[in-house]
Amino acid sequence: MNLVASCAFALETPLKWELEKLGYEPQVIQPGQVMFQGDWLDICRTNLWLRIADRVQIQVAEFDAPDFDALFDSIREMNWSHWIPSEASFPVHARTRHSKLTSVPAIQRSTKRAIVESLYRDHQTDSLPETGPEYRVETILLKDHARVLIDTTGASLHKRGYRKLVATAPIKETMAAAMIQLSVWNAERPLIDPFCGSGTIPIEAALIGLNIAPGLYREFSSHHWPQIDATHWTKTVEDAKSAIQQDVQLQINGTDSDPEVLKLARFHAERAGVSEQIHFQEKSFDQLRSKKEYGCIITNPPYGERLDEVRHLKPLYQSFPHILQRLPSWSHFIITNMPRFEAIIQKSATRRRKVFNGRIECTYYQYLGPRPPGPSTAATIPIPAESDSETPAKAAPESKPKATAPPVFGGLTETDLQQSELFATRLQKRAKHLRRWPTRRGITCYRIYERDIPELPFVVDVYQDHLHMVEFERPHDRDLGRQGAWLELMKKTAAKALDIPIQRVHFKTRLRQKGLAQHEKQGHRSKLVEVQEAGLTFFVNLDDYADTGLFLDHRVTRNMVRQEAAGKSFLNLFAYTGSFSVYAAAGGARTTCTVDWSNTYQDWARDNMRINGFTEDQHEFHRENAVEFVSQWAARRKPKFDLVVVDPPTFSNSKRTTMVWDIQQDHVALLNQLGQIVAPGGTVYFSTNFRKFKLQDNLLSPYRIIELSKQTVPEDFRNRRIHQCWKLIRENDVTAATKPPSPDP
Repeated sequence: MNLVASCAFALETPLKWELEKLGYEPQVIQPGQVMFQGDWLDICRTNLWLRIADRVQIQVAEFDAPDFDALFDSIREMNWSHWIPSEASFPVHARTRHSKLTSVPAIQRSTKRAIVESLYRDHQTDSLPETGPEYRVETILLKDHARVLIDTTGASLHKRGYRKLVATAPIKETMAAAMIQLSVWNAERPLIDPFCGSGTIPIEAALIGLNIAPGLYREFSSHHWPQIDATHWTKTVEDAKSAIQQDVQLQINGTDSDPEVLKLARFHAERAGVSEQIHFQEKSFDQLRSKKEYGCIITNPPYGERLDEVRHLKPLYQSFPHILQRLPSWSHFIITNMPRFEAIIQKSATRRRKVFNGRIECTYYQYLGPRPPGPSTAATIPIPAESDSETPAKAAPESKPKATAPPVFGGLTETDLQQSELFATRLQKRAKHLRRWPTRRGITCYRIYERDIPELPFVVDVYQDHLHMVEFERPHDRDLGRQGAWLELMKKTAAKALDIPIQRVHFKTRLRQKGLAQHEKQGHRSKLVEVQEAGLTFFVNLDDYADTGLFLDHRVTRNMVRQEAAGKSFLNLFAYTGSFSVYAAAGGARTTCTVDWSNTYQDWARDNMRINGFTEDQHEFHRENAVEFVSQWAARRKPKFDLVVVDPPTFSNSKRTTMVWDIQQDHVALLNQLGQIVAPGGTVYFSTNFRKFKLQDNLLSPYRIIELSKQTVPEDFRNRRIHQCWKLIRENDVTAATKPPSPDP
């Protein structure tokens, strides 16, 4: 018989290789269909063993069909009684392309009517109850040429039987198997799917590695056909069970950040009989690491069909080179529909193949890494040549090991290593200079490196026994992969030079802000560390935010506040994590008032006060917009403050208010109104990190102004313009009245 194995478009070649491995001589007859010769036993074998095919069909006729008469007559003349018993069910389906007959329902009706008349004639009956086994008929018209097939499979072959519960955006089992077959993975190499979802790719890999027939535990429509001897199915199943390689130990890992889909993955692996061969673990992509070598990443990362989804996922894809460079000897195989994927990750694939994941057009990108040393091991099936031709590549003969190829992502140059040495030397020199600060000055949190070498644009701060390391954006010629490897080298260099464990190096990247952009939260680990400064304790977050919670450049200013705070009422506007409030309380402030709009920072400030032993009896916290707080405090004629710190952001456009804050435009109105709630002779410390800021002191009527910028920038800061700071002394009412009136805030 002429048998046809159908598959998704672009998978004809690997399906052909799969049939060749089973001993057949297949040929691709049209997109998505591969023909081979076989008998009833071969129908059993191929349904049981084909991993990439969707179904196996018998081609029972082929003829020209320029019109409905030709279609009807040709099908009616066939001996359908040879194929379909009188009681059998025979639903009809049709497809048409580039043919005069364009109506699929009409083709189906004509085919059905022709088969009915043929069966009446040859079975010599006037009744076709269709209560027996199913013989699904399909008529395919292409350019007025018809082929008629009978399906032997039933439910598509991707339904292996182990996946009963479906997660979001699953990949078909047949596509997962094709991805594995087209990779260089074999049972001797480790495999990781870092976006495993419900586990399809790891499970299919385990089935391949153990040589378990994918259709072993399911039924097919032809199971019940009288033409197929029951012993054929029995023999095929017994042969498949005896072929399972029970003694193989596979190295397959599936990770995902969603614990719920991992429950599905473990359930499916158990049903497939491969749970002992796969290790599933809850882990985000940025945690991907492995000490094993020469493995394969085979994965179906999330991708969106809508533009907003694509934009949301772009940062994830941009992280690929940085994450994957941690696996320098591995090969990587990724299916996605992300537009301009290679441009985003700045790396061209070794090979690429257009495929369809369901109805979504995708590309399968293949990045081949270094080969394992020693004699080459044949892959599961032959690997295609660069041209994706129909001829499979021959397995490479055993030979001497070739020179190791460079890693797909990453890799270091001589220049990178030289820069590492320069970085280490500079850090060690600075560490020697500052080595007595903790013991003699009680300073355990300080800046040790601040872009001292232009090619190494880092800011490195010591937080006791932790390092906080920030990379600032600077033009360079490294692609994303090599940049990731370079950054890893610099992190290790800093850790070694300063004798700090690499686990305590907290690294961030700070991009140049454009337009109305603001620095955002950088992570989600929420790891708080306790540090000491001037005998006080503070919580800092060295992982999640662009800033840590303790501005080191205000260390001197905080001490000034502490020295002036005794017996005074203190106000902290734009309080952030409340460090100035802690210093004021430690200096003996009568009361403190901490104002910030953020719930997170309010809670953080409370924790900082609490850990230093200050209760809320005399220390108030107000979750309010700072500008509105000043206005309302003045309107209510509440007690005035003796000491105030104002350290506002450069720009703020919180979603919780319609107010937009711009320090250059709004500082005059704020400070003048603030003068109404500061007691005569009271002090306001005002600072900003905005380099282009110009204090409009001629418009600030209630104050005598002293600039303190040079005195308040600590000596460990190379950048003497890290902030600007002024001391504004509230003059008495008589003096203030002689000055020009302040503008209406």
